[in-house]
Amino acid sequence: MEITTENDSNYDNLEKMSIREILEDINKEDKNVLIAVEKAIPQIERLATITTEKIRSGGRLFYIGAGTSGRLGVLDASECPPTFGVPFDLVVGIIAGGDKAILKAVEFAEDDMNQAWKDMMKYAVNEKDVVVGIAASGSTPYVIGGLREAKKNGIVTGCIVCNSGSPVAAESLYPVEAVVGPEFVSGSTRMKSGTAQKLILNMLSTSVMIRLGRVQGNKMIDMQLTNNKLYARAVKIIMSETGKDKQVATELLNKYGSVRKAIASTINNP
Repeated sequence: MEITTENDSNYDNLEKMSIREILEDINKEDKNVLIAVEKAIPQIERLATITTEKIRSGGRLFYIGAGTSGRLGVLDASECPPTFGVPFDLVVGIIAGGDKAILKAVEFAEDDMNQAWKDMMKYAVNEKDVVVGIAASGSTPYVIGGLREAKKNGIVTGCIVCNSGSPVAAESLYPVEAVVGPEFVSGSTRMKSGTAQKLILNMLSTSVMIRLGRVQGNKMIDMQLTNNKLYARAVKIIMSETGKDKQVATELLNKYGSVRKAIASTINNP
């Protein structure tokens, strides 16, 4: 297997470039990310479809990863409850090294082939669930081991990788491969690879939540009211969906504490 994400950059003597040159060349490389993700849409569709089916049947979605990949999984999982109003444990992000690895790298955490399964067992992962491994190289032992054990236990597995024909993909029933090529800074997979993974995670979780009925029209009607900005957004959504003025929309939101319930209340009482 050729790990293209570890290949030398298409650019050299970076330290001799002006800031403008650096920025333009990074941007030039980033344009390739969108093309790589577009090519992967059929694979993303298959993974999103099975994930939707599993969650509808009472399952959960797990992300496992290390380093940047793990952090991106934790980020996507943590944003699902406030955006879509789902329980905090419906989408779970697990990173090698535990929560402390979100802020600071934990040495050699990604090299333990057995730890991911142990981490998932804390959540009683089972055959109702979906486990998605996130690894730019597609060769992270933590992710390989976790997917392998999940598959052995009859759990649906998927992955998001940035190389083709990887060991991680081999352990995945629903692999997603977005081949972005060498990074601008050789091997720095927080760049193009990380961008591709974030785009795919956005597509996966958002499409699943829409199919689960967590969006109405184009509005987040199950959003959580965790700050003033979101409260104001909720009022605007109610106004848009019901035709009520701001005062009435605010009263409905205060009464029902939920955008969905506030809108529903106007159906029988226009």
